[in-house]
Amino acid sequence: MSNVNLDDLCARIDAAQVYGLARRTPTQFAPKLSAALGQNIWLKREDMQDVFSFKIRGAANRISGLNEAERARGVVAASAGNHAQGVAAAAQHYKIQALIFMPITTPPIKVAAVEAMGAKTKLIGDNYDDACMAAIAHAEETGAIFVHPFDEREVIAGQGTVGKEILEQMPRTPAAIYVCTGGGGLVSGIGAWVSRHAPNTKIFAVEPEGAQTLGAALKAGGPVALNTVDGFADGVAVRTFGALTYDICTQVVDGQFGVTNDEICAAVRDIFEATRTVVEPAGAVALAGVIKHIQNGDAPEGDLVVTISGANVNFDRIGHMVDRAEFGAGEEMLFAASIPEQAGAFLNFVRALGQRAVTEFNYRFADTSEAHVLVGLKTRDLEDRSQVISHMAVHDINVTDLSHDRLAKRHLRHMVGGRGDNRAEAIYRFEFPERPGALTQFLETLDARWNISLFHYSNHGAAEGHVLCGFHVPNGDIEALEAQLAGTGYPMSRETDNPAYGFFLRG
Repeated sequence: MSNVNLDDLCARIDAAQVYGLARRTPTQFAPKLSAALGQNIWLKREDMQDVFSFKIRGAANRISGLNEAERARGVVAASAGNHAQGVAAAAQHYKIQALIFMPITTPPIKVAAVEAMGAKTKLIGDNYDDACMAAIAHAEETGAIFVHPFDEREVIAGQGTVGKEILEQMPRTPAAIYVCTGGGGLVSGIGAWVSRHAPNTKIFAVEPEGAQTLGAALKAGGPVALNTVDGFADGVAVRTFGALTYDICTQVVDGQFGVTNDEICAAVRDIFEATRTVVEPAGAVALAGVIKHIQNGDAPEGDLVVTISGANVNFDRIGHMVDRAEFGAGEEMLFAASIPEQAGAFLNFVRALGQRAVTEFNYRFADTSEAHVLVGLKTRDLEDRSQVISHMAVHDINVTDLSHDRLAKRHLRHMVGGRGDNRAEAIYRFEFPERPGALTQFLETLDARWNISLFHYSNHGAAEGHVLCGFHVPNGDIEALEAQLAGTGYPMSRETDNPAYGFFLRG
């Protein structure tokens, strides 16, 4: 029997005191995304809050209800960042002292934002749960009011105003609302309101695959601690789902599922292309979910709303998200190919690639009989990856798809190399025009005397690609080699005497 009366919770949502601090954010139609996915997609833009997250709603509602004696004791909270900023902003507004316990791993941008609002911070532990235990202990010792990020009624009621606004702003009742889910405050609040005011609208809780606290709770019949938590989407990286939010979710959530980090990164890109806003990974989880549901044929027909929950992202993480986005969208594949170590084999391999856009190319001479090449390719979609493998097989080239291999994506692609043999070698940097056929043209200019011993290329989005290439030089005939290289027409610089080459690549 549930301990939560949903009618009472809806009354709390209706009376929530959030708009002294929170905005009524728009629910925006995404035309290009809708056209690409074949369904109407709407974005609930909580990234547009002054603190760039929906968390201001729950914190504002909770703190607004404190009496004078409670306010004098101050507030304490634990958060990976977004709840911290919400509590700090609300405490500043009501002139209350605030202390926020944050994991050591919290992005500096979030720590700085909290401190800029006048709150004190204390970094402790490697995750939210460590910080939460310390915050609760501090509250018990000092009498400060602990403001939970998700597992108390007034916080949930504040977050529930998101659901109320969605239904007010939509031109039609949505078929489903997809909600990013960590501890469950947002999905509980939205789900409670929608269950009473639009009961035919489905609520889907979307979690990162490596942090499925609701998924684990549903399997176990109650909240359980995860053994490990993937902190990539740090805004929803909690170890244990809330007891109160679980009770609510079992009544109002129609489905729960996970999305990969690559799928999250692809959704970050989609949001940027739709809004020109870079959201944090947690902010894109719900969109990653709706894309996955549509592609798998699991999404209901009709208008689909996704919560864009936050945009507190460290600048230095953007490059990583860009790097992974195309894998998540099926628009890039990474594979290893084995080719004979003989003159002309490399050119044959490049010709087999055809006019496909290469995103990176890694090769280092290691064996006299067989060469292993690591290649990144632009692809249209996931099905196109299998066509690449089939096409290469026609040319007797064995390919292993590494697009889902974490070691390859995170490490190997940046480490392919090693020392060559003891033959004389010359190293050059080139600038290739970023167009199909540039590499083929380069190789066709060279004759069979020159065995390529090293090749590295990576596309960084510039007008030209930067290539590092090594050649075995028989009889030290550098002049003949450079005469042919000059014939390619590509700008080049000799790097044989570069100390980095000497440290790591020279045989």
